[in-house]
Amino acid sequence: MIIKNVRILGGEPVSIRIDDGVIAEVAPGLDAPGAFDGGGAIALPGLVDLHTHLREPGREDAETVQTGTQSAARGGYTAVHAMANTSPVADTAGVVEQVWRLGREHGHCDVHPVGAVTVGLEGRQLAELGAMADSAARVRVFSDDGKCVDDAVLMRRALEYVKAFDGVVAQHAQEPRLTAGAQMNEGVVSGRLGLTGWPAVAEEAIIARDCLLAAHVGSRLHVCHVSTAGSVEIIRWAKSKGWNVTAEVTPHHLLLTDGLVEESPVGAYNPIYKVNPPLRTRADVEALRAALADGTIDIVATDHAPHPVEDKETEWPAAAMGMVGLETALSVVQEAMIETGLLDWAGVAQRMSALPARIGRLPAQGRPLEAGEPANIMVYDPSGRTQVEPSAFASKSRNTPYEGMTLPGRVVATFLRGRPTVLEGKLV
Repeated sequence: MIIKNVRILGGEPVSIRIDDGVIAEVAPGLDAPGAFDGGGAIALPGLVDLHTHLREPGREDAETVQTGTQSAARGGYTAVHAMANTSPVADTAGVVEQVWRLGREHGHCDVHPVGAVTVGLEGRQLAELGAMADSAARVRVFSDDGKCVDDAVLMRRALEYVKAFDGVVAQHAQEPRLTAGAQMNEGVVSGRLGLTGWPAVAEEAIIARDCLLAAHVGSRLHVCHVSTAGSVEIIRWAKSKGWNVTAEVTPHHLLLTDGLVEESPVGAYNPIYKVNPPLRTRADVEALRAALADGTIDIVATDHAPHPVEDKETEWPAAAMGMVGLETALSVVQEAMIETGLLDWAGVAQRMSALPARIGRLPAQGRPLEAGEPANIMVYDPSGRTQVEPSAFASKSRNTPYEGMTLPGRVVATFLRGRPTVLEGKLV
């Protein structure tokens, strides 16, 4: 397999020769019958998502491992981490191995299960962390995402436990007592709409506590979907101390604001914008972009959260929280970070491939596109703009906030260990 006429990280045009799943040579002018012509598009290491909801087992009406990995491949991803809030919860070796095997069977990208921190995500008793780490799935990321591990003693024990196998606890930072009944960001817009506010301090208080706990026990902490300017400052402070804290931001928190709840194209109270954590203010968006650019926030993670139509197209208080994001992630990041001059393509590769792979302990992912490295590659054409059409998604769900918007760029091809999973934007 030869991929010709591509620009690695936006550099000069070269060709990439692949042999047995490994990059054998990178040089200008390589060609052969049947070579894939990238047409001068950008080549990046295959993207890695640290935060994906595949819904299987239990909610196959929203997504399956097959459709979720197809969606991931369409977005340029070669690996995803499948969150634990399935039914049954991924809190045992048996469930994480089931998800891992489903990923191996469907093969559109690598699937790495995330293990629950607590039994049933109930926050009362630690799950089988060691057994999941020793299982065939080799779990290294643990999270109760969707719920916060709000008990400080339990969180400390989890942080201590995962040190034994170089694991990381990924915290969904949400103080439950401060967000009881919360519907959207607490502020001017929530006041005008009469919706219960979700204060920034509910996120920030947990992050501050957990940074201190991680430092105290000398463990790794990862903060999921950071959404406020205050959270950025706390994480920046923790990193200045040399503490082992990493953080992620979602594409939607880099682009969208809470004003859309009031002024969406179809009017106020459109549940497509209901998400956890909620969309915040323009000032928060600007702080998140700056933090991603300067490295305070390490990575972009999609928090791809598919829901069937009936769970989203209902009145706001009853609607499910979440948005699909795998197939639009890179376009949104291009809009928010590349078009604004905050990042270059090397910076995007670092934040959407190399660093997520490092945090998740995936040694074969996020590697540079050089001879001898695994051939996990995505080819992306940043030119032009395309209107987002949910019916074209590979995902089983259509709950995207970008419907009708025009976003830049498109994924041309994705290669998993040299095998094409997407060519010319279509699944193989």
